[in-house]
Amino acid sequence: MNGMKILHTSDWHIGRTFHTHSTLEHLAVVFDALVAVVGERGVDVVAVAGDVFDSAMPSKESYALLTRVLRRLKEAGASVVMTSGNHDSATRLGFQAEWAALAGIHVVTRPEQYLEPITISDEHGPVHFYGIPFLEPVLIRHLHPAELLKTHEQVLRFVMTQIRTDMGVRGGRSVVLSHCFAAGVAPATAASDVERDITAGGLDVVPLSVFDSCDYVALGHIHGRATLTDRVRYSGAPLHYSFSEVSKPRGAWLVELDASGLGAVDWADLPVPRRLAVLTGELADLLENSSYADNESDWVKAILTDQVRPLDAMRALQARFAHAVALEHRPAIRVDPGDNSYAERIRAATSDPEIVAGFLSFVRNGVGPTEFESALVAELLTEQSTRAVNS
Repeated sequence: MNGMKILHTSDWHIGRTFHTHSTLEHLAVVFDALVAVVGERGVDVVAVAGDVFDSAMPSKESYALLTRVLRRLKEAGASVVMTSGNHDSATRLGFQAEWAALAGIHVVTRPEQYLEPITISDEHGPVHFYGIPFLEPVLIRHLHPAELLKTHEQVLRFVMTQIRTDMGVRGGRSVVLSHCFAAGVAPATAASDVERDITAGGLDVVPLSVFDSCDYVALGHIHGRATLTDRVRYSGAPLHYSFSEVSKPRGAWLVELDASGLGAVDWADLPVPRRLAVLTGELADLLENSSYADNESDWVKAILTDQVRPLDAMRALQARFAHAVALEHRPAIRVDPGDNSYAERIRAATSDPEIVAGFLSFVRNGVGPTEFESALVAELLTEQSTRAVNS
């Protein structure tokens, strides 16, 4: 007897753009692969830990893609348990959730719904899925005026205490879905530039001890996979949404529950419809070097090391890299200009060539004019002086 197979995924961010480009087509490819994993691996339940949509007002195309993937997951033989994240509108995501539940699609968005577990049984008995929607303290503290609920940690500690009490009454195995920063994943280093910071305004990192006594905890919010303990994990997002995620694999956790609780946990890779590449070098080298041929169909961020920022660099890059979408100028040589301000250095100049040289040094991160530029400036100033004398 194999027990129950759960596919843990999160942070779909349906509707998000990548540097103004729609990601719906690429996400559809990833969802097709997700459905294939469900069918091929005999997955019983797909657990989606928040941030289903990228915004509180999803487009009709985003709703259509969600409808399609949920229908196909159900056709592949899986039930779905889904919670709202900080990007979602709980009201919009939870619309008609009561009717969806009749089809095995369980959408948990109401603040009090965490104590209404979705119970799905296998040959070993019941498994209770406790979905915790993203709970800002302001959304829940009025429901429990006697409790101190000012931070995300306090809210989840209170919620999990109630869940553990409920577990003791129900018996059986348990899975918790939560969308948060958990201890062991420091927001400043682990979060990409896509995740909205939920540590501001008193919301904070949640200690792992909060999630004690669960057979498995499916976390969302961090876009890279992470194993905090064997039974507490982040799956990460199924698609790359930022160049800061370039090194993070895309996939989902395949979790097995046996008769006693957590069994094997494997990683299921998902395809990357278009890779991300960060290329560093001078513009001419990026345009001519054959070693970059393999990156021509990638999303490209270029870090140009030219001493002077090249004119119209993005258009030049896109002639070779059609999907170049980001550009940063980072000169290879940076000279310390000293403690004097630009204005002080200009006032100290004793001649027009020194003023021009000071300006060029300022706009070039401390690098002054080349020999050719100095000669050209001298020629122009001499010509201007001659004209002034003759006029």
